[in-house]
Amino acid sequence: MPPSAPTAPTAPTELTAHALRAAIVARRLSAREAAEAHFARMERVEPQVKAYLTTCREPALAAADAIDARIARGESVGPLAGVPVALKDNLCTRGVRTTCSSRILEHFVPTYDATAVERLRAAGAVTLGKTNLDEFAMGSSTENSAYGPSLNPWDVTRVPGGSSGGSAAAVAAGTAVAALGSDTGGSIRQPAALCGIVGLKPTYGRVSRFGLVAFASSLDQIGPLTRDVRDSALMLQAIAGPDPHDSTSAAADVPDFARDLEAGVKGLRLGIPKEYFAPGTDPEITRAVEAAIDVLRRAGAEVRAVSLPHTDYGIAAYYVVAPAEASSNLARYDGVRYGLRAGAEGGLLAMYKESRRRGFGREVARRIMLGTFALSSGYYDAYYNQALRVRRLIKRDFDNAFAEVDVVVCPTSPIPAFKVGEKAADPLQMYLADVFTVCLNMAGLPGISIPCGFTSGNLPIGLQLIGRPFDEPTVLRAARAYERETDWHERRPAGLA
Repeated sequence: MPPSAPTAPTAPTELTAHALRAAIVARRLSAREAAEAHFARMERVEPQVKAYLTTCREPALAAADAIDARIARGESVGPLAGVPVALKDNLCTRGVRTTCSSRILEHFVPTYDATAVERLRAAGAVTLGKTNLDEFAMGSSTENSAYGPSLNPWDVTRVPGGSSGGSAAAVAAGTAVAALGSDTGGSIRQPAALCGIVGLKPTYGRVSRFGLVAFASSLDQIGPLTRDVRDSALMLQAIAGPDPHDSTSAAADVPDFARDLEAGVKGLRLGIPKEYFAPGTDPEITRAVEAAIDVLRRAGAEVRAVSLPHTDYGIAAYYVVAPAEASSNLARYDGVRYGLRAGAEGGLLAMYKESRRRGFGREVARRIMLGTFALSSGYYDAYYNQALRVRRLIKRDFDNAFAEVDVVVCPTSPIPAFKVGEKAADPLQMYLADVFTVCLNMAGLPGISIPCGFTSGNLPIGLQLIGRPFDEPTVLRAARAYERETDWHERRPAGLA
């Protein structure tokens, strides 16, 4: 299949969030028309892509009508007025089920909205539905969902990445203008790369985690998946900021993320880490990323080599810290208070065992066992404490690099989208798909993945830009500078209905 030629989008399902909002405010298009266009596209392409677990047609149309009514009355509307968005199904939504793609939460309906969801609604966004993910966000392909995998719009025999694969697939397929995902070890950036869209992981604490069902509390962060960098800035502006409901949300001021978007990269120092260009990365990805670095150099950036010497230990440390926190967080699913209850007739212990056996999938059970082992008596120091020491070393590596450069540039994923089932039987190979992303979560840094090319098989390639803590404006500025010089972000998958 040849690459799709860039075209000027005209349908509501092809517009960016900022373009769609402008059209709605100018009354060239109504918010209801935009929402209906997306639901119509869902009917055509969802059987192929399977991005959504739950759709919210009537509430979405009611929200769209409310936006149209406010505009008709001449009232001001929010920065995302009428923009149709999707939400990863580990974000709590009042009155709409939140499953985490797990049988244990199949019928769970929250009584409140996550803070990020509440802020999106306040900005005028129209929620279309909840998207598929790897169960409890544990995975890199969305194959671990209890409800079946989502598929990549560029090639429906391949995965969209994970764990936010449903959100990425929805944006790439045109069934949402933008989406929210969560990123614990690359779960926004990796699926963005595999689906040819933009995915932003903010600094840890930049966005409230209140209402995000916890996987690993010191690593999880909510962020946007969008069609271009400007939309990412717009979405981040809506959801960022401190929250009294989340003690880990940072009290830092929220800057205007769009203010310096067009400032270019002249004078910026870009660091190229040798450890992220190691053997094992697909050669086509290496070539595309090197070409992207040349684009930034020609645009005025200064390019320097940097070293992040503890990168090789990132995966090992991450897969101690994350499962340990998961083991603790998922202990609450016991069949007592909410979620699946099974085996109660056999007594309390039987209920615990049977509820968790039926409720959790294989990968979640694997990580709970790994984490419980790492935290157990006699192993805590050898595994968990040692992983925390490595985490500090990884953070120090980035601190040293950022003393010399402003942004670190590297691939997002070492491989393009792989075939469904190709790595399902080999957890280690699946874990290695996150080799270039996990260290950012360990260090709490912001990072963005943007499209930078295609393989010979027409599969998207992602470029990752990493910044200092709370320096999302510089990351977005550098990403936008690359985007202005190329048209990769304008390409859309061909072949969908």
